[in-house]
Formats: sequence, C-alpha cells, structure tokens
Amino acid sequence: MVGITPAAGFVDVWAALIIGLTVSPVCYCGIALIKKVFKIDDALDAFGCHGIGGIWGGLLTGVFVNPSINGGKPGLIYGEFVQFFAQVEGILVTFVIVVLGTLLCAWTVKVLIPLRVERKEELVGLDISEHGESAYPSFTGLD
Repeated sequence: MVGITPAAGFVDVWAALIIGLTVSPVCYCGIALIKKVFKIDDALDAFGCHGIGGIWGGLLTGVFVNPSINGGKPGLIYGEFVQFFAQVEGILVTFVIVVLGTLLCAWTVKVLIPLRVERKEELVGLDISEHGESAYPSFTGLD
C-alpha cells in the first residue's frame, strides 16, 4: 500500500503491479540497512517501511505515470523527464520538512521530559515501570 499510494490514479495496472512487487524487498533492505548503519531505535520500522516505501513509490510514479489515465506529465518510460524530476524534488522537500519537524518535536519533548526511559525500566518493561501493571504477567522482561 505504501508503495502504490503516490502512484494511485496515475499509472497503468501493470505498472502498479511492478511497484507492488518491488516495494517489499526495497522496504526490507531499507529496514535492515537503516537499523544497521544508523543504529536507530525504530521498534515499528516506521521510516524503514513507510519512509523508504513512500520514496520508492514516489520515484516509480515519476517513471510510470501515464498522462492518458489522469492527465499530467508523462513518466520516464514515455520519454519525459519533467515528472520524474518533479517527484524527486517533492521527495527532497518532504524529507527536509520531516527531518526538521522530527528534530523540533524531539527537542520539545527533551526539554519537557527525558526522551528515553532508563535502561532498567526498559528491561523490566514500560507497562510495569510506567503504568504499574503487567500487560503480559508471565513475561518479566529479564528472561
């Protein structure tokens, strides 16, 4: 879904199939690479899945967009570069906005409260350390 969303309504069915088939391996590699290289704590793999998948879908939109479907500029496979470069520009602008917004939110939270819990609280489990109850009574977090 995250890969075809940018292209929905602008590409042929065969192009949607290509986007759908290629986005999963791209996201998987993105998740594995991002966690390994940047050592980030993204338990839900939000950027690796949605960020990388959205970028991939956005780029392939610029490749496969068919003007006969919904108007607009033709994609790379139709011999035009304008739409592809517009997609790249949109992705770069979005990336800058997301990075700045994330840094601003993280800074705001850090000013008000600690950004991370203590190591022991994380090992015991946030349900116990933050809420005083166990969501999974048989799991102590220290097994």
